[in-house]
Amino acid sequence: MTQPRQMTIPRFVAAKGGDRKLTMLTAYEYSWAEMFDESGVDSILVGDSLGMVVQGKGSTIPVTLDQIIYHAEIVCRAVKRALVIVDLPFMTYEVSPEQAVTNAGRILKETGAAAVKIEGSVNQARTIQALADADIPVMAHVGMRPQSVNKLGGHGRIQRDSSQIIADGKAAEQAGAFSVVVELVPQQLAAELTAALAIPTIGIGAGPHCDGQVLVSYDMLGITSSDFSPKFLKRYADLRSQATAAARSYVEEVQSGAFPDDEHSHS
Repeated sequence: MTQPRQMTIPRFVAAKGGDRKLTMLTAYEYSWAEMFDESGVDSILVGDSLGMVVQGKGSTIPVTLDQIIYHAEIVCRAVKRALVIVDLPFMTYEVSPEQAVTNAGRILKETGAAAVKIEGSVNQARTIQALADADIPVMAHVGMRPQSVNKLGGHGRIQRDSSQIIADGKAAEQAGAFSVVVELVPQQLAAELTAALAIPTIGIGAGPHCDGQVLVSYDMLGITSSDFSPKFLKRYADLRSQATAAARSYVEEVQSGAFPDDEHSHS
């Protein structure tokens, strides 16, 4: 199979309205990032979702700038062609546009990533513009915003305020964002927003009409608990049960003396 070309910000934007949808997965460490890159995925998001799927916390809010930089640098070492985008964690960009530029600059300098992502649009228009003016590519995020979980009343709540979501998307585009993540909105609204913007929309729980899709890799691979089963999630593997079964076999063989045997021992 021919290896896909290097993904860049201009190529990502130019995919808007094309014949092929954009693809994005999250990654937090070297091996998975390397495999996803080899799979042909267009972009890899080092998401603050690591707070939940890697650190086992109840939300993304506790994730720090140093933690996201640590994971992003590892991911960028593994990736050869996909576009790497990194979340700015909670309270690393909200204080002022200057704070956002400083922290986003750290991410790009210390990791080698191509872009950052921030949640919000109308309320973050000045910040998006400041980042764009500093030549820091920025992706916006509208609809359900995990960092606003307390304000919104919990995870998994469908956002139906069409006037707000359209205004958010347009504000992000006008401020200089190169793309917008659209999370947990009705598919008809996501289609309306996608048609209204000249930049790509990347959906998660927003139906098939966005310009691309993103999933949290641990969810998509079936690593996270089956108790988490939102309607939008499709599990493409069941690695949790496979890994559990493999570990159980290992424990049984070691305890019984079946492993290591002669085949797995040096003479």
